[in-house]
Amino acid sequence: MSVDIKKYLEEKQQLVDGYLEANLPPIGTPPTVLHESIRYSLLAGGKRIRPILTVAAAESIGPPPKALLPVACAFEFIHTYSLIHDDLPAMDNDDFRRGKPTNHKVYGDGMAILAGDGLQTMAFEWCSRVDLVNDIEPYVQVQIIAELAHGSGNQGMVGGQVLDIQAENTKVDFAEIQNIHAHKTGKLIRAAVRAGALLSGANLTQFDQLTAYAEDIGLAFQIADDVLNVTGTREELGKDANTDAERGKQTYPSFYGLKGAKKLAQECADRAISRLSSFDEKADPLRGIAQYIVSRRN
Repeated sequence: MSVDIKKYLEEKQQLVDGYLEANLPPIGTPPTVLHESIRYSLLAGGKRIRPILTVAAAESIGPPPKALLPVACAFEFIHTYSLIHDDLPAMDNDDFRRGKPTNHKVYGDGMAILAGDGLQTMAFEWCSRVDLVNDIEPYVQVQIIAELAHGSGNQGMVGGQVLDIQAENTKVDFAEIQNIHAHKTGKLIRAAVRAGALLSGANLTQFDQLTAYAEDIGLAFQIADDVLNVTGTREELGKDANTDAERGKQTYPSFYGLKGAKKLAQECADRAISRLSSFDEKADPLRGIAQYIVSRRN
C-alpha cells in the first residue's frame, strides 16, 4: 500500500475543516447564539472520518467534481448533530465531547437541540445549493440526497438510536446488537461511501463493492468504539470512558471479551480491504482507513 494513511487523514481533515470555515455562516450571523452553538460543536476538532470516506471513495473511482466537498461536509453536519443530541440529558447525558464540555452544558438543552436541528437541515441545504453542486447531474444529486436521508433517518442512524435506547438495561442477543449498530453507526458510514461513489460515476460493480466495504468498516468502527469505551481514557477519547457499562448497554466486549472483540474488528477490517481487490492504488486510502479504524486510540 503506497499511501501514508496518517498523512492522508491529516491532509483531508484540514481540507474539510478549511471548507467548513470558508462556507459556514460567518460569525455574528443572526441568530448569533444559534450559529455560535453550531460552530462550537462542529469546529471542535473531530476526526472527520465520514467526510473523508466520501472523498476517498470518490477518488478511488476517478477525479471527483467540485461538489465533492459540500457533499462530504453534509455527512459531518449529520454526525455532529447526532453527537449534540446524543449527549443530551434525555439521551446519554454526557458532560464532555471532543475534549470540551458538551453543547448543552455550554448553551443549554434547548439551544443544543436547535443547533442539532440546524446542522441536520444544513446538510440537505449544502447538497442542493446550486452554487455548491452545479457540476453534477440532477439525478445524481437526488440519489446523493436520498443516501443522506436514508443513512441518517428513521431506517438509519435515528432508527438505530431508538433501538439503542430500548436496549438499555435489557438482555439482548448478539443479533440484536448487530442490528442496532448496523443502523446507529453503519448506515451513515455506508451512505458517506456510496455518495462518494455516486459523485465520481462508479459503475454498478464498483458501487456494490464499495457498499460492501462500507458495511464492513461500519461494523469494525462500532466494535472499535466499544473496545475504546472500556480501554480508553477521557484524555484519549475526549469524553468520559466506561459509560456503556454504567448505562447497562450490551457491547461487543460484553459478548466476546476485549481480546475477542479486537479480533472481530480486525476480521471486519480485513474483509473490507478484500472487497477492494479489483481496485487499483487509487483505493489505497480506503484500505488504510479500514486498518486505521481498528488501530486508533480515540
